[in-house]
This record gives sequence, C-alpha cells and structure tokens, in this order.
Amino acid sequence: MISDRKLEHLLICKNYDVEFKNKKTGFEDVELIHKALPEIDKNEIDLSTSVFGKKLDSPLFITAITGGHPAAKAINKQLAIAAESKNIALGVGSQRAAIEHPELADTYTVVRKNAPDCLLVGNIGAPQLDLADKAVEILDADILAIHLNPLQESIQPEGDLDARGYLDSINQITKRVDIPVMAKETGCGISAEMAKQLVDAGVSYIDIEGAGGTSWAAVETYRAEDRYLGETFWDWGIPTAISTVEVADAVDVPVVSSGGIRSGLEAAKAIALGADSVGMALPFLKHSVSEEQLTTFIDRFNDSLRIAMFLVGANNIEELKNSNLVISGKTREWLNERGINTKKYSRR
Repeated sequence: MISDRKLEHLLICKNYDVEFKNKKTGFEDVELIHKALPEIDKNEIDLSTSVFGKKLDSPLFITAITGGHPAAKAINKQLAIAAESKNIALGVGSQRAAIEHPELADTYTVVRKNAPDCLLVGNIGAPQLDLADKAVEILDADILAIHLNPLQESIQPEGDLDARGYLDSINQITKRVDIPVMAKETGCGISAEMAKQLVDAGVSYIDIEGAGGTSWAAVETYRAEDRYLGETFWDWGIPTAISTVEVADAVDVPVVSSGGIRSGLEAAKAIALGADSVGMALPFLKHSVSEEQLTTFIDRFNDSLRIAMFLVGANNIEELKNSNLVISGKTREWLNERGINTKKYSRR
C-alpha cells in the first residue's frame, strides 16, 4: 500500500544514511569573491523574494518531504507552523495517496490549516493528469509541482518503468490547472536540454534537486531484497551546482536550487550561480522534533545567508545573483565540456 511505503520512506530517511557516498554537490568547487570593504549594513540586508507569486521573507523553500500516512500529519503540521511563522515556502510529498485514499487527506489539509498565508506547493507525478485538480484542491496550493523520479522508479520494487508520454502529460497538466506548475527532480538533477523541454511544455518554475544530498536510490536500497541495483546507482545524477548553472543558463524561469544544500553559505553560492531560491528537505525532517528546533534552524540558515551576502557586499538577492565567483575543479570541467564559459561568473 502507498501509505505503508510513505512511512517506510520517512523512517529510512530519519534513521539511515541516505546521502550520496562519493559524489558531492559541486559547491565545494565554487568560491564567492570576498569583499574586504563591503560598504553595506549587515542588519539592513534584505533576504526577501517575490518571484514565486508571493513575497517571501527568505529564498528558502522547505521542499517536498511527506504526507500520505497518519504519522506524517504531525510532521506536516510542524513544518506548516514553522513556514508560516517565518514566511517561507513549503512543499508536500506526493499527494497520490490522499487522492486514492481520502481518509489520508488530513495529512495534507493540516498544512493549509496551520499555514493560511504560506506559499504552498502541491505534488503529483508526471503521468498523474487525472489527479491534478484534486491535488490543488486538497492543499489549496499556490503552485503544483510535478515530480520526476526515473531513478527511484527503477530501484523501487513496485516502480513504474514506462515513462512514455510524460512530457505530453506535463503539458496537459499545465493547461488544466489554474495555478503555475513547477517541475522538480528528486535528487538526480535537471540538464539544460530537459529544462528547455519542460518550459516549452508550459512549466513556470523548475526545482533542479540535484545530486549530492539525499539519494533516492539509497532510500530504495534499504527497502529492496536485492541491494545490487541500489548500490550500483547510489551516486547517479548531475551535481546540484552543475544542474543549477545548466538550468539557469538555459531557460528564463525562476529556478530553485536544491539537493544537498545545508547552509546559507551554500545557498548564497547557488543564488550567485543563477538560482532564485534554494530548497532543503532532509535537514527539516531531521529537525522536525519540535517547532522550536525548526524555527531555530531557519533562523541559523537565514543568518548564515545574510553573512555570506555581507561578505560579498550584496544588499539583496538580486545583487547576490550578480556577485563575482570562481568555479574550479570537476564542476568547471563539466560546465566547460557542456559549452558553458565559467569565466563569465568571475568578473560581472
């Protein structure tokens, strides 16, 4: 049953090592250029952004985590209260379980009840055209995310391996719902070519969810009887920093950079590479012990982002996007091989 699988995913992510083993996000190859004379007041730095339809106090997204099991209700309630109090965006896990099993709907409706003004992001799979309207209705969503997870489906014992027609389905969903649609990967990243196809299909936002954070091949490895496939593809994907550059360079829609981002410093690097906001999931799950832990975590993130902005002399997110940085190592090699001139970031 879907609900049981959701609980398994939660418990595995909370209690096991599910992050990439040898592949990193690529942000270790990105260095912001320090300004010894920032000429700004740190206390007046503005973290707000409005590019996702609502003014948010920080570019931080709590990306899709959970829903669809009774145990998820308390977690989603805590996340909603934290997101509302800090005025940041919140996404939920796949809503298919609630639509097919209405008794589970309150694991999602609890979010809007506790976050009446929050920017909420719904969640369905690419082939689930018939679920789109109900997903928006259940959550009272501001944005509908369509998750892309071919690797997870490949490793998952009950995975759907027929991906034909997904792009056409996404195009139909964007026409069907009356809110913007976001495409989001689930830990393997999105390339420039895929980003262009998604935007051509009507997608308004892209959450790249690159490699370097949670590996869903790893999560499914713990569920599988035979661990060979999961172990083989544990580190599959486009590193987050690389995917951020590829997508931001290729399309003119707001981009969420996520996948292994763990601090405001890494967030600052992502935004300087072209992202409009950043997302995290696993750290919020780990801190969902209490509302106090969640809000403290958000405050620490925002403060570290503000310090990074202070050290490059950026008063706001737009100025941060134009900050100078240097890309080195494997990240530069990859981007250069893909036809992206990394020198353009060093003197803007």
